[in-house]
Amino acid sequence: MRKLADSIYLENIAEVKTILENEPNLIDEKDEHGVLMALLAAKTGNLELVKYIVEYSRASMNIHDDNNKNMLHYAAMSGSVPTCRYLVERVGMSPLSGDINLQTPFEVAHQNHFIELEEYFESVVGHKLSEMYHNPIRTGMYPDPSIVRVEDTYYMVNSSFIFYPCIPVSHSKDLIHWKIIGYAITEPEWAALDDLEGGRGYWAPDISYYKGRFYITATYRLNDTGNVYRKQIVVSSDKPEGPYSKPAIIDEDGIDPSIFNDDDGRRYMLLNRGARIFELNEDATKQISKAELLFYGDNKRAPEGPHLLKKDGYYYLFEAEGGTGPGHRITVSRSKELKGIYEPCPYNPIMRQNNPDEIIQRCGHGKPVQTQNGDWYMVYLCGRKIGDGYSILGRETALDPISWTMDGWPIVNNLKGPSALQVKPDLPEMIWEDESDDDFNNSYLSNEWWFPRVPEMDGIKLKDSHIHIKGSRYNLDTMKAKNILLRRQKHFRFSAVCKLCMPELYPGQNCGMTCYYDENTYIKEYTYIGIVQDIDENGWCKIYQRNKFSVGETIEVMLPDGSNKNLPVLAMEDGDRNSVESAPHPKQEIWINFGEALERGFLLRRKE
Repeated sequence: MRKLADSIYLENIAEVKTILENEPNLIDEKDEHGVLMALLAAKTGNLELVKYIVEYSRASMNIHDDNNKNMLHYAAMSGSVPTCRYLVERVGMSPLSGDINLQTPFEVAHQNHFIELEEYFESVVGHKLSEMYHNPIRTGMYPDPSIVRVEDTYYMVNSSFIFYPCIPVSHSKDLIHWKIIGYAITEPEWAALDDLEGGRGYWAPDISYYKGRFYITATYRLNDTGNVYRKQIVVSSDKPEGPYSKPAIIDEDGIDPSIFNDDDGRRYMLLNRGARIFELNEDATKQISKAELLFYGDNKRAPEGPHLLKKDGYYYLFEAEGGTGPGHRITVSRSKELKGIYEPCPYNPIMRQNNPDEIIQRCGHGKPVQTQNGDWYMVYLCGRKIGDGYSILGRETALDPISWTMDGWPIVNNLKGPSALQVKPDLPEMIWEDESDDDFNNSYLSNEWWFPRVPEMDGIKLKDSHIHIKGSRYNLDTMKAKNILLRRQKHFRFSAVCKLCMPELYPGQNCGMTCYYDENTYIKEYTYIGIVQDIDENGWCKIYQRNKFSVGETIEVMLPDGSNKNLPVLAMEDGDRNSVESAPHPKQEIWINFGEALERGFLLRRKE
């Protein structure tokens, strides 16, 4: 293996051929840095070498590294136009294929100032990099998007589940940059989240506009303990940011409601299974007809998320199908009459990820919107997979253009599936101020913050440029722990810094930052030991111990630069400098010998 790697490094093609003819499976090995041999060959930029690997070795052209970079990514690192041209034109690789961070070969060329290569990719794509945007447009738990345009502004809602305030409302001028401006439900008693298990709450909202008012509907998902576990709610406001009215309850079972306003002024709600429809009263607070099935769906598996669009004499019915995993998709059907026979689109599914190796997966649950310029776009949910296929950032929101075929059918992104890079809409760009920092100087919390369920009355308070969080007797693996301040994780790699002023902690108590999904998935992985208070002349560390630990255990030391190191406890002494084997009692003064000197302020914890 080492000999093959060296031969590739040296671009000794004859030697590479000899090695692979005798040991063809070596092409699937990695070099000392963990790079697959075929990728290593692409990184050299040697066209003859790459052609041999592609055409005569056993290497798969679907290979990628741990960051989802493929051969074209690596070839782009070399700046070689002929090699990249070969991979694009003969192998069929795309300059717009994204790695785990959605970086494309097009961007690799740009960032490395390979002007000739960047110009070649421009010719392939048909646009400059500056004319394009990244998907997803909303990263980190923005599932089940619904959108509406009012004049030149776009409004979007997403699911919030058990998190409070409920159902974020965002706005945008350019369809790319979004900012939360309010929530559909902000009154604690209206939210009714306290007794709901993780994953329940408010599902798949829809936003619409009718006679000067914004309407938001969503499924209110209860626990599975009773006969009724799903209801629909409707709220409305004359301002998109709210406040919104008290939720009106629609006692019709199903999920994923949407409101359709027909040309004659009549109003309807759609629900799964498939697409069922019933009429609403004028203010959308009451059901006034029995639900009936319009169309079950094209795929016939988990049809949900129905939306209606009336255009050019047709009612177009969009549905999400296939479940929210790898088979997720968007289909469309149409009818000349609202309750007529719906004809499925011959191009279905009009959106689906067909390539299991691409980073953006599970695409579906979409709603179309027309710009003020007459262009059409689809917002839809997606998930970026990592490792074993899980989307640890949750379901996110993506955007791709809709085109209309000569026979009048809408298709998304020319049936190519989700894009990592896409051409920007022809709209004036509006970039909102970044809200990643918060010094809590305002009298109110930013809309970026939310909570699992409704906090206690005095659980979280803003005071004197600080936020005060009341402790709880409950662990984070219980529904009763609600005084938790949360923000979305928007990227796979991130850093977070906060200043904590902690009171005295007793055995079993914890305070600090953590990653949290809900009480069903929270795992306590660490126990807090203490903070280094002093260092003696021999490098021993003094702490006021918080939880039990013993000689021989490994303690994790958290360093100020964000890195950690694991050190064994070689010896311990009590406050009187007597040797001890363990520290079983809290708030003891303990001296620890780690074999190396630390610094004051270093935090110590033990992995459970």
